[in-house]
Amino acid sequence: PVFAGMNGTAIENFSCVIYNISFMNCTWQAGRDAPEDTQYFLYWQYSGYDDAMECELYIKDENGRNMGCRFQNVTVRTAVVAYFLVNGSSNESLIQFYDKYIELYDIEILTPPLNVTVNCTRDSSGCIITWQPPVTSHPKKCFEYEIRIQNK
Repeated sequence: PVFAGMNGTAIENFSCVIYNISFMNCTWQAGRDAPEDTQYFLYWQYSGYDDAMECELYIKDENGRNMGCRFQNVTVRTAVVAYFLVNGSSNESLIQFYDKYIELYDIEILTPPLNVTVNCTRDSSGCIITWQPPVTSHPKKCFEYEIRIQNK
């Protein structure tokens, strides 16, 4: 495929994370050879059938250039693969676009387990530790936990 724009003008180091169930942050760096007046714009969509949504809250650098985006009320639907596109504009040259498909489950940072309780008995050295799985946007089949016990 032919990509309009000068090589080195597309964004680099694009990454996104979903946290606290429904928040998503995406960040990137300007292309190495992008002119200083380059401005970037992020669009994403759940599937090819949904309308693309532009970022509503850009994260800007000291020069006012869009270098990331904050999303609220993100829901991971049955279509878990999302399409991301970042294009740019400049008065000096054409800017290459960057696009990527991301499996949303892979970028979710899970919340800690809920309702952790510890019950220890005086007559034996045993303790029972219980918790509930974290709240997540999708049903995980298996959670693994590590318990670190420190005597004080």
